[in-house]
Amino acid sequence: MTQTPDGSPAWAALASHRQAIAATTLAAHFDADPDRVERFGVSVAGLHCDFSKLAADQDALARLEALAEASGLGEWRARLFAGEIVNPSERRAATHVAERGSSTGTAVAEAATGRAAMQALVERVRGSDVAHVLHIGIGGSALGPALLVDALGHGGDGPAVEIVANIDGVALERAFGRCDPARTLVVVVSKTFTTQETMTNAASALAWLERGGVSEPKRQVVAVTAAPARALEWGVDEANLLPFAETVGGRYSLWSAVGLPFALRCGWSAFEALLAGAAAMDRHFAEAPFARNAPALAGALDVWAATFCGQPTRAVFAYDERLRLLPSFLQQLEMESNGKRVTRQGRRLDYPSAAITWGGTGTDAQHAVFQLLHQGTVVGPIEFVAVREPGHGLGGDHHAQLLANCFAQGAALMRGRTFEAAMAKSDGDPALAAAKTFPGNRPSATILLDRLDAHTLGALLAFYEQRTFTAACLLGINPFDQWGVELGKEMANAMGQGGDFDASTQDLMRRAGI
Repeated sequence: MTQTPDGSPAWAALASHRQAIAATTLAAHFDADPDRVERFGVSVAGLHCDFSKLAADQDALARLEALAEASGLGEWRARLFAGEIVNPSERRAATHVAERGSSTGTAVAEAATGRAAMQALVERVRGSDVAHVLHIGIGGSALGPALLVDALGHGGDGPAVEIVANIDGVALERAFGRCDPARTLVVVVSKTFTTQETMTNAASALAWLERGGVSEPKRQVVAVTAAPARALEWGVDEANLLPFAETVGGRYSLWSAVGLPFALRCGWSAFEALLAGAAAMDRHFAEAPFARNAPALAGALDVWAATFCGQPTRAVFAYDERLRLLPSFLQQLEMESNGKRVTRQGRRLDYPSAAITWGGTGTDAQHAVFQLLHQGTVVGPIEFVAVREPGHGLGGDHHAQLLANCFAQGAALMRGRTFEAAMAKSDGDPALAAAKTFPGNRPSATILLDRLDAHTLGALLAFYEQRTFTAACLLGINPFDQWGVELGKEMANAMGQGGDFDASTQDLMRRAGI
């Protein structure tokens, strides 16, 4: 297995192809290949991925496939699905795929046991008088569940769900205001059951329950953790304890008991459909050839744009209100996974790794940030995510306008507007025409879902996970650790203990009274 992909002939072949792509417009690619839409499109598990407007050609795809082979993508993928070590810095497997049954390792049976306990708790709670669920977690313990509940919770018939991550007490107080303490179940999610923000919020939630007349507040708490002994010591009832494997990373954990609030709100069958959709995408990723493999192609094209073409950002815009939290979820998934500066072996990278992921919701974002996307000086791939079927009953005009705006943005980014065409709209004023000129030739991709339900949402999120994994393999980095989050936390803890800080930080501490 090649340890340094940048030293392979495949890497050099891609680097030498950059100039050819830079010298060719997207429109020219379409002119040269009448079958481009079919070649750069993949449909799987209720998703259609259109990569045809990205700045690549068939030669680039062939070279990316050669890099995938040189970097050991197939071998690392086999390790992932076999439950072998793929996180070398922590000497761990990454068993989130086992949570949806996509593994040949022993973790599948362990996940099934945990899932049975979770189902029993879901049915018990949904059959009780619990009206509110207050879910407390941070990072992957909140972003994934929040996306699920926001996307599909409107159709659920279970308890209303509030999800709190921020240590800022305003977030918790607002959630308290929407809950009845007597009928609220508090779900505390922490892999280690020591996460400072989560445990502080949990303590405040217990105090709120007690102020609300609950005599034994810990009996209304469910713990979801990879450290069950700590949760029991904290005082959670064993019947309310849902463990998950230490080898399930936080940002990959919504498939485990971390997805509890979604199951409570929407029911067990919805949670099973979520897992089934993800498993369908896993099978596609494991079996499809590279040229027809949606996550592998997407991950490789991400590397092509960020690493070889030097494009430092990737924007994701959800043209569906139900997916408004998708960009935030992807920020953690992609940047915490692949925002690395060393290889698996600890060698410092001398090439860019992950792009900065950002985005928003269409059509809102069109009136906020699309000025820069169309005419600014920073260029990077833009991804549109849309759903063919509307999620409302207000008639077709709303949805037709939404989809028209989505598709038109990609077309406009590619086509642009020449200075001569702008002059015709500017009364012969060249300065105005210059302002109205669009350079075009700006890359984009579109992911179109047939509908948004638990199955397609599971497939979509698994697509992004395996895409991120593919990019990491091509870059030779570890997508399953996150040492970069540690230093800031350590220094925050030191602030309460008289740590040694620079003059600027000391002044801020003095002004804030900490």
